[in-house]
Amino acid sequence: MITGPDALWRKFDARLAARNVPQGEQDGYRKWLRTYLDFCHKYRHPYASAGSLPPFLAKLASKRQTESRRRQAEAAVRLYHGMLEESSGGGETPDPHPAPAQEIREESPAREVPPSFSPRRRPASGGGASWREQFEALANTIKLRHYSPSTLRTYTMWVRKFQTFTKSKVPASLSTDDVKEFLTDLAVRRGVAASTQNQAFNALLFFFRHALGREFGKVDGVVRAKRRRYIPVVLSREEIDRIIEHLEPPFDLIVKLLFGCGLRISECLDLRVKCFNLNSAVLTIYDGKGMKDRTVPLPQILLPEIRTRFRELAALRQDDLAKGYAGAFLPPQLEKRYKNAPKGFVWQWFFPAKRLTHVVKEHEYRRYHLQPSHVNKALRVAVQQAAIPKQVSPHTFRHSFASHLLQANYDIRTIQELLGHSDVRTTMIYKRTVPSRTEKERRSPLDF
Repeated sequence: MITGPDALWRKFDARLAARNVPQGEQDGYRKWLRTYLDFCHKYRHPYASAGSLPPFLAKLASKRQTESRRRQAEAAVRLYHGMLEESSGGGETPDPHPAPAQEIREESPAREVPPSFSPRRRPASGGGASWREQFEALANTIKLRHYSPSTLRTYTMWVRKFQTFTKSKVPASLSTDDVKEFLTDLAVRRGVAASTQNQAFNALLFFFRHALGREFGKVDGVVRAKRRRYIPVVLSREEIDRIIEHLEPPFDLIVKLLFGCGLRISECLDLRVKCFNLNSAVLTIYDGKGMKDRTVPLPQILLPEIRTRFRELAALRQDDLAKGYAGAFLPPQLEKRYKNAPKGFVWQWFFPAKRLTHVVKEHEYRRYHLQPSHVNKALRVAVQQAAIPKQVSPHTFRHSFASHLLQANYDIRTIQELLGHSDVRTTMIYKRTVPSRTEKERRSPLDF
């Protein structure tokens, strides 16, 4: 990591003292500034431009840095940029990448400093622009359309990668050629899968239409990632039972619902008490993929276990209310309409998180549902203990649900409805997971 000259840090330390940054946080500010300068050096970003900050924060987010650390990193970089702005009118700010090679101290092997990092050189034409307004427009449009938070995270991630690829080009000057180069780079240099390249394309298509306010244009000449013929992994009933035997509550019930109802992991963890109709043995999935609702039959064998779960949830709710907790998280628009709904039993999560979440703005504690990472970890251990020689994920049980129904001679349209697929061609993939079998009424050839 590049450390820079002592004069730079003396000036930065004086800046920290002048802004009354607590002594205990100053080491953190210095560390983040070193990280930022090294990031600019490595990815060819102009260190003096505010446009280098968004891709830097995106990089920290991709490294799973906590929100508090990202805020501290942003504060350190903004403090540094303010120091540069003040010095540009009077005194001289030391160059973090001085010209003489002897003045650069690196922990890694020496590398040539690109000329774009000289403080006397202006950023390349069209680079270093801020995309803040465009990111806000993207987020607002996604929320307006009630898309899932995961869609917002995925689209934002791809737009940030696109911003880094174009070196923060002025948004108004972005063109279809930039998109072509980016998509080609994904396929050629990074070797991504076809589904990943398509996901990036869809994100940029949405960004151009709804954040930049113009049509995408025709995209030709893009090197497409090779689409391979995918056959889902399917478990036998014996293998599923062995995995469930090695799972502890509530993860065993999660897997039973994944396989017994053909749920996605997000749909399963989003279940609330109101989703279950035990009298009719029907489960309703609200706001599934594509904002679609559907119903599926509940396995009769699970009804006693679900009733026991209800009693446990009722006791947990009473305990939360006695301690003054604010209940479960609800969509903001729903909570505005029904103020007491978060404390109502029907709105409680069916798989609540063990720990409460502190809502800083409201000065209250609320309960969220289990995270997919918790299920993945428990499932990974159970698969190892059960000695299943297959790559198993939560989605494997959804594949197994469809394949077992097809093997039981259910028609493909019924399976499509139970899975919530918009197109029957998506469901047809399960034709490859089971042996082909056709049952017809016995008739004489004379009657044909």
